[in-house]
Amino acid sequence: MEGTGKKYGLKIDSEVDERRNFFSSTRAAINYLKKLHEKFSSWTLAAAAYNMGEEGLKTEMLLQNTNNYYYLYLPMETQQYIFRAISAKEILSNPERYGFKLSKEDIYPPLQFDRVELVCDQETPVYIVAEAARTYFKVIKDLNPEIRGHYLAKGKYDIMVPRGAAPGFQARYEGLVKKWLAERKEHVYVVKKGENLSSIASDFDVPLPALLIWNNLGSKKQVKPGDRLLIFPEEKYEK
Repeated sequence: MEGTGKKYGLKIDSEVDERRNFFSSTRAAINYLKKLHEKFSSWTLAAAAYNMGEEGLKTEMLLQNTNNYYYLYLPMETQQYIFRAISAKEILSNPERYGFKLSKEDIYPPLQFDRVELVCDQETPVYIVAEAARTYFKVIKDLNPEIRGHYLAKGKYDIMVPRGAAPGFQARYEGLVKKWLAERKEHVYVVKKGENLSSIASDFDVPLPALLIWNNLGSKKQVKPGDRLLIFPEEKYEK
């Protein structure tokens, strides 16, 4: 849950959701489970509290007058959650006993990546990070699923890039940002009287959602004469 994630050090806002980051969320989950174990003195109860909330579990323990998980009547979701976890642990501990014979080829290889430290002095498109890493937008999003949208907000980031992309990344990134900032000045459009976002998108033959994303606008946003919009022609993205 968002509140628990923030309590255990995860950044969760409109730009980034570290609950989706494998490494950050795993560290937070381990710390949370340890804390729950300290509170309930039982890994089974700790797992149940992780699923249904510690206050909810504590309430049921008080009302049912028992602290033994196996004598507690809990929501079906929590019951299923616990036994699925126990089943997975049992199978992974004794795969051949349950008919699983896993070879090295059956196991996913470890994720290969480099880490780079990224400082954004202003809101920056993710595709620029991809170009600096000599890869594609999709690859950066797959490696960094905590990034919610198409832009990185101003701030400092620890970004995963494909293995081998770190050397020279910073210089490439800085050069691409400088070029992008210069190009932005050439793609500013001043709204005229009688125009709205839909008509402007139609006139420039660009999708309305793209126009909204380029300018960080909501779908119900109204523009007025004199407003300045960023509009990039389609050929900008051709490869």
